[in-house]
Amino acid sequence: MTRKPVRRSAELPTEAVLREFIAEAGTRLRKGDIARAFGLGPDQKPALRAMLRNLERDGMLVRAGGRQVRAAEALPERCVVEITGTDRDGDPLARPVGWDRQGKPPIIFMLPEKRGHAALAPGARVLARLRRIDDDRYEGRTVRRLDEEPASIIGVFRAEGEGGWIEPVDRKSRAEWKVPPGETAGAESGDVVRAMPLPAFGYGPKPARIAEHLGRMGDARSISLIAIAALGIPADFPETAIDEAKRARGVRPGRRTDLREVPLVTIDGADARDFDDAVFAEPAGPGHRIVVAIADVAHYVRPGSALDREALKRGNSVYFPDRVVPMLPEALSNGWCSLRPGEDRGCLFVEMIVDAEGRKLSHKFGRGLMRSFARLTYEEVQGAFESGWEADLPDGTIGHLYAAYRTLLAARQARGTLDLDLPERKITLDEAGRVTDVAPRPRLDSHRLIEEFMILANVAAAEELERLRQPCMYRVHAPPSPEKLDSLRNLLATLEISLKPGDQLHPRDLDHVLRLVAGSDAAPLVNEAVLRSQSQAEYAPENIGHFGLALNSYAHFTSPIRRYADLLVHRALIAGLKLGTDGLRPEHADGFETIAAAITSTERRATDAERQSADRYLAAYLADRIGEDFSARVSGVTRFGLFVTLDATGASGFVPMALLPDDFWHFDEADGTLSGTRSRVVFRLADPVLVRLREAKPLTGGLLFSLIEGGSAPGEGGGQHRRLPARKGGRKPGRAPARHKRSRR
Repeated sequence: MTRKPVRRSAELPTEAVLREFIAEAGTRLRKGDIARAFGLGPDQKPALRAMLRNLERDGMLVRAGGRQVRAAEALPERCVVEITGTDRDGDPLARPVGWDRQGKPPIIFMLPEKRGHAALAPGARVLARLRRIDDDRYEGRTVRRLDEEPASIIGVFRAEGEGGWIEPVDRKSRAEWKVPPGETAGAESGDVVRAMPLPAFGYGPKPARIAEHLGRMGDARSISLIAIAALGIPADFPETAIDEAKRARGVRPGRRTDLREVPLVTIDGADARDFDDAVFAEPAGPGHRIVVAIADVAHYVRPGSALDREALKRGNSVYFPDRVVPMLPEALSNGWCSLRPGEDRGCLFVEMIVDAEGRKLSHKFGRGLMRSFARLTYEEVQGAFESGWEADLPDGTIGHLYAAYRTLLAARQARGTLDLDLPERKITLDEAGRVTDVAPRPRLDSHRLIEEFMILANVAAAEELERLRQPCMYRVHAPPSPEKLDSLRNLLATLEISLKPGDQLHPRDLDHVLRLVAGSDAAPLVNEAVLRSQSQAEYAPENIGHFGLALNSYAHFTSPIRRYADLLVHRALIAGLKLGTDGLRPEHADGFETIAAAITSTERRATDAERQSADRYLAAYLADRIGEDFSARVSGVTRFGLFVTLDATGASGFVPMALLPDDFWHFDEADGTLSGTRSRVVFRLADPVLVRLREAKPLTGGLLFSLIEGGSAPGEGGGQHRRLPARKGGRKPGRAPARHKRSRR
């Protein structure tokens, strides 16, 4: 095998050099081949192995059999791609269809469609001509659309004669669909429906047949049904799965560890619908003994069963303000797998010993039989701790939990994690399903207590599976990409804050930046920018660590009622510790990579559904406040206008160019600013603004605003409202001449 000569050195090559070497080799290589080529010793091979894993994860390398790797091939000049979403500018993003290589698929930035052609919507497939930008990014131009029509249309029906029209709920869909006579399925005006496209001939509106009634648009409870239907979330269980759940019965003690005398308690929100984790702590020498017990879902959901197939298809439960779409039928999720107080329940538990600084000294897993002493809410626990009154609980129950929590918090701070200040808002509905209040969710120490206990148990689960050499479904979080870090570094430079190079960056460095700006006008901007710099967490059978939590090994163990990943971890523990016959089977580990991709996708689908329903509820809540002014912050800057988020409710909307003051507006992608040529007013991410609500559409969740005050002069920075001149009547919005625009690539 002929290779390009390489200077031998005891130094590790950079990933860029390693990638270039493998690409130029033009053949399959083993790790040993690479180590010899660079003169690496045995002590450097673990680092080389980690670099190869990173390159494989990023799609630069692929496995070539026999523990060999080769350079990933470029995509062909023409390729079928699927639109996956849009960037902040509204331009479509795509990925190649049928991606079967190792690593993540490349990102394809699709150019705008020709004049007169509809924009590409998520899910559309096109034959595209590709131009490679760099290793994992391409520019695409549509050659031919392959599926002009969506699989189904979700919208509101408006009767007209013997037929009618459907207004789609997707805010990106501008055209209505015509329902011919005889195809209404009895729908009435105002019904939310699912429709199927009909064959179309010639020009004019496209026809559709109504296939399903989803509710009434006037009924606020139909809002979550729209998200469920639009995103294809499975809502109904087949009879086989329901029958399996109904046959479930309580577990017998058998060889289980009896924990019924341990005062375990569940701590959840007042609106929690299932209780799958219970906690206990007590002093142990200078530190603490902590027990986390989790519902034994694996006992009821056996591999290959109807329940298992349905749980995998769902991937996770989906939570809405008015309902939950569970991963498991109610007989399990709210029954035998819910740790109700005073009732015997099977569990998997982990007993952990931590020292006075919160460092885990040891852990031990087992299968047990428990009886929850109390179902407590976060507010009750916080109140009990602050008052010292623990009701009917054994003395010291709450106090010991908080004492253990304080040590874990100290260990977290010493470890250096990223703690973003991003308030979550709770939507409260009345009995009719109408929004009565939108308020920030309180962030109490009791919330953090449960979070720290669960993180500790999750770490123990990952470490135990590694010790047992069992497959593990890791929860991984990659470090920020170089491109995102460059953008963040440029922003911080304007605030005279420096940031370490990417290969030296630790979460504590980002957290230090957040503490530097805490309480200042720049704090919202920096928190938002740091958030956007982060990769998305995902599931994977290969461990790359969790950057945000600063953990080397992390897996989800604590919520098997609502997450399939946790169920897999339970099964792997059962198999490795020989705790029963219902553990993970060896052949199932081969499918972990496929399952990881599937449950990561369903998790993101659930997040999208929850966001969409929240947007629609907030639009309905604000629909009778048209014309009112609201304090807000800029949450996105694009060449088309500004995205804004209201301070009081967290509702997000758009200020289009047409509703900005009369000016020529120049978008600078590098700086993330929109500036007026004449007024010299500049808008940046997180700038405070005053906006007026012009339109609220509960159907799509869309909010449209005009700008009243905001922006700053060059060099001022955000934080001060500037009164802006009103747009002159009849004058069309000005846009920056083409020469003023920067290329988005």
